[in-house]
Amino acid sequence: MARDNAVSRRTALKLTGAAASTALVAGCSSGGNGNGNGNGNGNGNGNGNGNGSGSEPVAIEAGAKIMFKATSANKWEGKSPSGIEGQVNPTLKLTEGETYEIGWDENGGSVAHNIAIFNDSDEQVAGPTDVVSEPGEDQILEFTASSGVVEYACIPHRTQGMKGSIQVE
Repeated sequence: MARDNAVSRRTALKLTGAAASTALVAGCSSGGNGNGNGNGNGNGNGNGNGNGSGSEPVAIEAGAKIMFKATSANKWEGKSPSGIEGQVNPTLKLTEGETYEIGWDENGGSVAHNIAIFNDSDEQVAGPTDVVSEPGEDQILEFTASSGVVEYACIPHRTQGMKGSIQVE
């Protein structure tokens, strides 16, 4: 039986698969904009500390109220002060011995969250707050920055990356 087409169906499928794989690896698939994360904020998969932050530490004034929005992707999005606004899991630079308030007042999804502060021994040093889906004033913690304080996190979603680094100087 003679072939009408010089390229077999199997060869055509192999070529299509190879082209699709190449486009995916090159970042040419939908949902991306060439920066590797698809969301346009450029902070992608983190800065090596595992929290997904990728941001430079933001110095926070003593006594400041640090507020977040819980996103539907189980991340913290900075709201205030202005230096963290819009950043995902921003790294906070705090002054040792000073008191701060940290919390969340907006839920971008329907999942329940809380917030806690951890030290370098992975022990909670402030919080946790109650796990709720509708945040109120009870979702704000007051704590004193000390040299061992290293992270803020939502305990139910900590392993999914809902955490950020704290640097105390």
